[in-house]
Amino acid sequence: MGYPSGSVDLLLNATSLGLKAEDSLSMDEAAFAFRNARAVYDMIYRPAETPLLKAAKAAGCRVANGLGMLLYQGVKALEIWTERPAPVEVMRRALERSVYGV
Repeated sequence: MGYPSGSVDLLLNATSLGLKAEDSLSMDEAAFAFRNARAVYDMIYRPAETPLLKAAKAAGCRVANGLGMLLYQGVKALEIWTERPAPVEVMRRALERSVYGV
């Protein structure tokens, strides 16, 4: 599959923009259109869908938030501390309940 001119594989937000509902997008769409990104990753995990992810999703991008990164940081830390495999799915469910109330 060919890419449009000026395209990127991944657009990453590593700023705090998006933590508050009133925050603007963390980028200028006039400078770079979302349709030129294959995927958009926002390191923020609360809210689950930031304005950046919502706009990217509407443009047809694959999107993900930072919850998985938070999970696997905890997984690795637990494995270092206990020298045992971490119960990833148990940790995922606990994290989702804690962060999203599901």
